[in-house]
Amino acid sequence: MKKIISIALALCLLAALAGCGGAASSTPAQDPAASTPAASTPAEGGSYTVGICQLVQHDALDAATQGFKDALKEALGDAVTFEEGNASGDASTCTTIVNGFVSEGVDLILANATAPLQAAAAATSDIPVLGTSVTDYATALEISGWTGTVGGNISGTSDLAPLDQQAQMLHDMFPDAKKVGLIYCSGEPNSVYQIEVVEKALQGLGYTCERFAFTDSNDIGSVVQSACDASDVLYVPTDNTAANNTEAIANVVIPAKVPVIAGEEGICGGCGVATLSISYYDIGYTTGQMAAKILTGEADISTMPIEYAPQVTKKYNADICQQLGITPPEGYEAIG
Repeated sequence: MKKIISIALALCLLAALAGCGGAASSTPAQDPAASTPAASTPAEGGSYTVGICQLVQHDALDAATQGFKDALKEALGDAVTFEEGNASGDASTCTTIVNGFVSEGVDLILANATAPLQAAAAATSDIPVLGTSVTDYATALEISGWTGTVGGNISGTSDLAPLDQQAQMLHDMFPDAKKVGLIYCSGEPNSVYQIEVVEKALQGLGYTCERFAFTDSNDIGSVVQSACDASDVLYVPTDNTAANNTEAIANVVIPAKVPVIAGEEGICGGCGVATLSISYYDIGYTTGQMAAKILTGEADISTMPIEYAPQVTKKYNADICQQLGITPPEGYEAIG
């Protein structure tokens, strides 16, 4: 009897095990690939927020910002949105604007001019930062042993036109002049850099140079007057404070009959006679193309060298030239 019970129990156990095995085998195995969603790429629906900090509103910087936005919109369409802040010429306001972008966690920052670039460099080492309308990155960011690439999270474009060619332009137009007054804002590092370089070039051409630095719009008129009293020709570099106060400069130099060679077209259009000009729209557009590659992962910002305007153009201000009785040499294009 005990043997019969034992056999019966064994048969029941075997039946139960067989039932469990059948239940397990009846559930289809899942495909790991089917349960893992396909990784999306930026081109497949990414969206981006770009913060733009512009130092001040004037034609050159406005054109650079517009070129930047146009290039990004062309590359990314509605996937990119912009948040814009204008510092009205105040460096501390640049810091406030940029810190706001960092707190928000924007995907990229455009720093339009030197002060915004410096503010962005101090605010973040993670968010990509592209500069534009910056003359010399080594000077702006205090980089020694400049190789052409900032590294880290910063790159961008430069608005530097060849300074030796600007000095030669002054010489071509005013070969009989003796004294050149160099006017610039002492608070703009890139202006100081340009003055140092162009001064050496002008001295090499036989001119005596004297520097006249202003601090802001409050003393620009008196500084320019002193420069006119001591100079035959004035040189104004690419300088944001000067660009925002060309009318004040013109109100002094035109009655004094002292011509101005300018570092960029916007300043020349307001108070100068000639310039070796770049297109700020073009460098902004190039910066936008760089931004698109960074945002979509096509390029690493840490290895992107600073880019420069592809060409320069000799231009003259027909109205002021006429007022001062100056005829530009052949090959100059009138500012439109």
